[in-house]
This record gives sequence, C-alpha cells and structure tokens, in this order.
Amino acid sequence: MMHIDEILEYLPHRYPFLLVDRVTEVEKGKSIKGYKNVSFNEPFFT
Repeated sequence: MMHIDEILEYLPHRYPFLLVDRVTEVEKGKSIKGYKNVSFNEPFFT
C-alpha cells in the first residue's frame, strides 16, 4: 500500500489536481488500484 507521501514521489500532480489519496494494489506495468477520499470541502462541490 502507498500513502500520500509516497504517491507524491511518483506523480507531478499536486492539490487540487492530485485525485488519489492512497494506492492499494500495483501490478507493475499493468494496473494500479487507488482511492480518492471526497468531502464536501472539495472545490468542485462549490
């Protein structure tokens, strides 16, 4: 599992364009399963 600090090492995106909070599965070269926690404070709800 990868948490946000480790994800930031791999992706150039930052808030508010970073749409992943944690990664739970990685199949190298194939797929990644991750999650984005969404709250009502997110800018796209305003």
